[in-house]
Amino acid sequence: MNPSAELDEGVRAELTALRDSIDNIDAAVVHMLAERFKCTQRVGRLKADHHLPAADPAREARQIARLRRLAEEAKLDPAFAEKLLNFIIAEVIRHHETIAGRRLNGERAAAD
Repeated sequence: MNPSAELDEGVRAELTALRDSIDNIDAAVVHMLAERFKCTQRVGRLKADHHLPAADPAREARQIARLRRLAEEAKLDPAFAEKLLNFIIAEVIRHHETIAGRRLNGERAAAD
């Protein structure tokens, strides 16, 4: 027998409402990440144009410390928040290196 078939209608309705909220939050997270990456792409182009390194360890350390504090205040596991930011930072650096490589090859691709 399907366990969800035995659920009370009130429980099923609450579960559906919570899942709808989760779906909305996931969509917002994706859109916020897209906006963040638009900004970091611009940073990458600026760095490449001025021959600056793709990575900025001091800035990254400040951002990680800041995000850990924010996570603690929000009652979110700071270690999780740090892992997430490290993942994002690694992707940003990869993008910056790609942009710098294009600049070195004389390319100014619209995809930058």
